[in-house]
Amino acid sequence: MTSSSHGPAAPVQPSRIGLGVLLGLGASLAFATSGAFARPLLDAGWTPGGAVFWRVVGAAVLMLPIGLWVMRGRLREVVAEWRTITAFGALAVATAQLMYFAAVDRVSVGVALLLEYMAPVALVLLAWVRQRHAPSRLVLAGTLTSVLGLFCVLDLAGASLDPLGVLFGFLAMFGAAAYFVLGARPTTLHPLALPAFGLPVGGAVLGIAVLTGVLPYAAPLVDVTLMGASVPWWVPLSVVVLCATALAYGLGVAGIALMGERLSSFVSLSEVLFASLLAAIVLGELPTGLQLAGGGLIITGVVLIRAASGRAPAGLPTFVDELEAAESD
Repeated sequence: MTSSSHGPAAPVQPSRIGLGVLLGLGASLAFATSGAFARPLLDAGWTPGGAVFWRVVGAAVLMLPIGLWVMRGRLREVVAEWRTITAFGALAVATAQLMYFAAVDRVSVGVALLLEYMAPVALVLLAWVRQRHAPSRLVLAGTLTSVLGLFCVLDLAGASLDPLGVLFGFLAMFGAAAYFVLGARPTTLHPLALPAFGLPVGGAVLGIAVLTGVLPYAAPLVDVTLMGASVPWWVPLSVVVLCATALAYGLGVAGIALMGERLSSFVSLSEVLFASLLAAIVLGELPTGLQLAGGGLIITGVVLIRAASGRAPAGLPTFVDELEAAESD
């Protein structure tokens, strides 16, 4: 699957965007498993840094051979894209993960998630600045509706703010935004190549953070409690590595290539809904009525953004200003 920025904009192909939405939802569901299956590790004494380090390193070990296979005979193209791959690993993987956990150390999980999930709003604002005209009414309506739903789902009642924690949260948002922007760049690489070669870069950055003490590390190899049963530590870690990281990044980047960064960033908000559902199933944490209402608002917002993106060129809407320009035609 390749993309190019050359030639006139192709007519809209709803099937491409629809497939991208399905891939994005699959990625969100996969990413959402991390919370429910990492919790037993954290309860057993693992630090968030230890969990995220092995999460990324394990996924890198799995994905790198796949990347070498899909790009066999074309490794020169991989070398030519080294800047994008390095940026993806350093920003979309390491920065997003490292800054999120740094934020959680100073503010509540809800506040940290809210700041990180402001990435879709940041992309809309970026389009506004770059194109120098306001986004369409559908985009603005979808953005406001989704943000309101996010507030409801995260239930921030009684949350406290720490200036440095807020800064870390915004840096996590920057990493998340980079994930969508870099994933949507025109490239001749196979969609799996970017996460396959980017994850090892992210693992190396996180490894340096662990070695220098920037990322507190502990990972005791003890049995943990998962869904009421005692299991080895590697059982939940395997789910986090296989599903929440390798599969999630693979599906996510493929979906971004079809949807463009803006729509995919709003579809990614479904991760908080899936996380609540999995928490109810795995951990017995049932969502409140407010959270359910918030989920409905997020879905409504995504539908509005999808309607707006439906008028954009299907020839890979790779940058936010291209999407906005298409809408103004």
